[in-house]
Amino acid sequence: MSARDDILGRVRRGVGKDDFAGRRAAAVASLTTAERGPQPVIGADLVGRFRAKAEYLSSTVAAVTTPAEVPAAVAAYLAANGLAGEAVATADVGGLDWSGSGLTVAARPAVDADKTGISGCFCAIAETGTLMLLSGPDSPATVSLLPETHIALVEVSRIVATMEDAFALLRAERGSLPRAVNFISGPSRTGDIEQTIVLGAHGPCRVHLILIGRA
Repeated sequence: MSARDDILGRVRRGVGKDDFAGRRAAAVASLTTAERGPQPVIGADLVGRFRAKAEYLSSTVAAVTTPAEVPAAVAAYLAANGLAGEAVATADVGGLDWSGSGLTVAARPAVDADKTGISGCFCAIAETGTLMLLSGPDSPATVSLLPETHIALVEVSRIVATMEDAFALLRAERGSLPRAVNFISGPSRTGDIEQTIVLGAHGPCRVHLILIGRA
């Protein structure tokens, strides 16, 4: 053995480079048992906290009791804002009775010409009023990002307290991350020009949330 090999061998042993299995087990244990850092006190009313935070971020919020009431709520919102009764939707919500409320809704990815997109969400975060959306065959990200108006359907049972809770739910239900995870906190905005907030600069200028279920 050369002096070089002897020196490098001692370095490897000193930093534990030879114990690959042990190092991997330690890394996995650290990821699965990591302690959470400081977190705010959210309180028990997750729905109320989420709604207040979402409205603070310029989203509008409505509430219904059952999914069957959603199309009428969407139609009312579109009419009140002078918007056309046409939209694209993610497949997970595309099967609702949209035509029964006078709406024309196509379950497909959005294109530039689409004005309104309707989506579900994986969960919602009460701490910040944020939606967590996962991309996939039934939930293309374009539906929530391209149209000027994004309408999101939020099951109140899927509102969690913190971002950490959202990722814990994702790990528990999906096991691994999808191709993209999008967090939406109100309409797109920028303050680049004279620090004046402008909505809709890089995405939807309107975000409307429909809460489904009993708080």
